[in-house]
Amino acid sequence: MTVIIDYHTGNLGSILNMIRKSGHEAVISDEMEVIKSATRIILPGVGSFDFGMHMLNTLGVVNVIRQKVLEDKTPILGICLGAQLLCQSSEEGKMQGLGLIEARVVKFPSASDGKKYPVPHMGWDHVKPAKTSRLMPPAEEVRRFYFVHSYCIQCRYATDVLAENTYSLRFHSAFEHENILGVQFHPEKSHRFGKEIYKNFIEQY
Repeated sequence: MTVIIDYHTGNLGSILNMIRKSGHEAVISDEMEVIKSATRIILPGVGSFDFGMHMLNTLGVVNVIRQKVLEDKTPILGICLGAQLLCQSSEEGKMQGLGLIEARVVKFPSASDGKKYPVPHMGWDHVKPAKTSRLMPPAEEVRRFYFVHSYCIQCRYATDVLAENTYSLRFHSAFEHENILGVQFHPEKSHRFGKEIYKNFIEQY
């Protein structure tokens, strides 16, 4: 059973609808026992880092997520803020993240090499694959996804980087470490490319 964790951030209905379009089902829940029974976890999210961690702590699911992922090896997919929360820390806030992957979250510079960059990074952008993955297998067509974010992910280890982008700095738009996956973009807003992400996550992990 694929469980989308409801911690009161983001449009969960859009994710569920895209999963259904991919031919699968999922459950939206904030209940401890439902999360414990998950065979796959999706952690969505829109908003600030500290607010996201505060809500996860308020629901009391932080230790459950860590146990499921680190001990039971349940696959988890973080989406946008959800991917950032899987990291260790963020320049956006003071709270510690879930720490499931060795990565930090940094703010986009508003200028680089004499060029100005509006923040947030918003709109459609192509991603550059960094390694082969079941989530994004090799394809002739360059994938593009929809982004909305002011902070970006920097993985400590290159082997964890699944895809890269550049917007005032080079950042890691997707990562994968064993059963821990995250994407900075919004698959639920990315049409057929996004549908492929959810389909592959459910079928391949």
